[in-house]
Amino acid sequence: MANFFLDTPELKYHLNHPMMEKIVALKERNYAERDKYDYAVQNFEDAMDSYHQVLEIAGEICADVIAQNAASVDTEKPSVANGRVTYASGTTENIKACTQAGLMGMAMPRRYGGLNFPITPYIMAADMVSRADAGFENLWGLQDCAETIYEFGTEEQKQKFITRVCNGATMSMDLTEPDAGSDLQSVMLKASYNKEEDQWYLNGVKRFITNGDSDIHLVLARSEEGSKDGRGLSMFIYDKLDGGVDVRRIENKMGIKGSPTCELVFKDAKCELCGRTRLGLIKYVMSLMNGARLGIAAQSVGLSQAAYNEALAYAKDRKQFSKPILEMMPVARMLSTMKAKLDANRSLLYATCRCVDMYKIYDDISKERKLTPEERKEQKYYAKMADSLTPIAKGMSSEMANQNAYDCIQIHGGSGFMKDYACERIYRDARITSIYEGTTQLQVVAAIRYVTNGFYKELIDNLFKEVEFRKEQEDLKQTIEVMIEDYNLVVKDIIASKNQEYLDFFARELVEMVGYIIMAILVTKDANRNPTLFSKSAIVFIQYADRACHNNAANIEKIEAKWLDSYKIK
Repeated sequence: MANFFLDTPELKYHLNHPMMEKIVALKERNYAERDKYDYAVQNFEDAMDSYHQVLEIAGEICADVIAQNAASVDTEKPSVANGRVTYASGTTENIKACTQAGLMGMAMPRRYGGLNFPITPYIMAADMVSRADAGFENLWGLQDCAETIYEFGTEEQKQKFITRVCNGATMSMDLTEPDAGSDLQSVMLKASYNKEEDQWYLNGVKRFITNGDSDIHLVLARSEEGSKDGRGLSMFIYDKLDGGVDVRRIENKMGIKGSPTCELVFKDAKCELCGRTRLGLIKYVMSLMNGARLGIAAQSVGLSQAAYNEALAYAKDRKQFSKPILEMMPVARMLSTMKAKLDANRSLLYATCRCVDMYKIYDDISKERKLTPEERKEQKYYAKMADSLTPIAKGMSSEMANQNAYDCIQIHGGSGFMKDYACERIYRDARITSIYEGTTQLQVVAAIRYVTNGFYKELIDNLFKEVEFRKEQEDLKQTIEVMIEDYNLVVKDIIASKNQEYLDFFARELVEMVGYIIMAILVTKDANRNPTLFSKSAIVFIQYADRACHNNAANIEKIEAKWLDSYKIK
């Protein structure tokens, strides 16, 4: 039987990272629940064994159920009638299989029925689900909305909603509206409070809502009468069992067709306030979106894996001029570059996950007791690391997923343009990753302040010092050093110009250079720990990244500030 965990040794490698021992001990509170729950882990070795077993189960379901249903789900698609959505039959089968296997609410505490997994192994499951069917990942992966209820909801809400998620209830986050896409400050869905009933009600329209007919919704709504900015928005929990919300239509999308993207109409829909009023956008959505962006980074890596696997299999089988096209250097070069991008993206993804794990676990511990000064310092450090790495992981991984999907089609030639091959669906599914949960341009906006305040420079320097280059890697070391030097020079020049418009114009080039350098360092460290898995990817990616950084630096050097008006469209 196929298994997406066992056939991808890179996942096991990242799961066994040295930082995991500390992450697991903190997550398990030094294994305090081992005598309270039958399935609680006893020690670090037991925890790792548990993660491996669950991920093996997930890998089997991904290969034998979700991946097998992907093509039929893409064709059948969900439908809507009388305000309700009916999933494609394969999607229903997928949800049932994941629920029966206990893969819902994986990161939630055991007291609510979850597995109490750290973010890192949970994201590995998302990685595999995305490889199987990126559209289904949008349903299964929305279980991480429960994290918002766990962080900001009342104990009563946690018991009421999180336990249902762990038992298979689906979720959605209802943020965008017809006139409020990325600009969430413009959200106008109205939340009104009835004092006599002690009840909140929602009225208005939401659009582009992924899995919009879910069981439990997190809804961003305007609670403060007369307000027009983000300070008037609050977060609410809507339960479909209470009624009051209808699906007006399902969007006809290019890809991820199994995931119903809905327009919703709220008519006096009962709901519950999550957390405090006025913090919906300022605090809760920011937390929700960071988690969602990490999920899209995982989805992108899963799609890159799917694209690479399809391309490699085809190149081995397809013969031209009496030999497999895999033996032709142009094709081999494309495949090796695809694999290098995939490995580098995955290194960045799981480095980010470990930072998220550390700061979130410390946040959770701080609700139980006061953190020590050392713990508080670590919490702040990893929070900053997660905040700075997440937009790069999401932005770079999604762009490279699109590139890998494109190259997968190219390797298939004319066959890749036909719906007979999975690469056509992968290509369509990949396109959305650089758009939703914040476009690549918005990821640049989120990341650029870490360029200007020098944090990325410090991070790169620290990461580079950690690498113990072997003698045969001297040329790789020198290449990375040149990349770092080029980055530092262009940043220095742009900051010295004191021209905000000039900085905005080249923000993407600067953030991409950071991403290329960090991934080059990370994949080199991986190659040193496991040469068999990563040494080729390290060489190929560093050369690829060097060319990209050189081109970005050259663009910055050649385009002068006085020419910027030429790029403005009147």
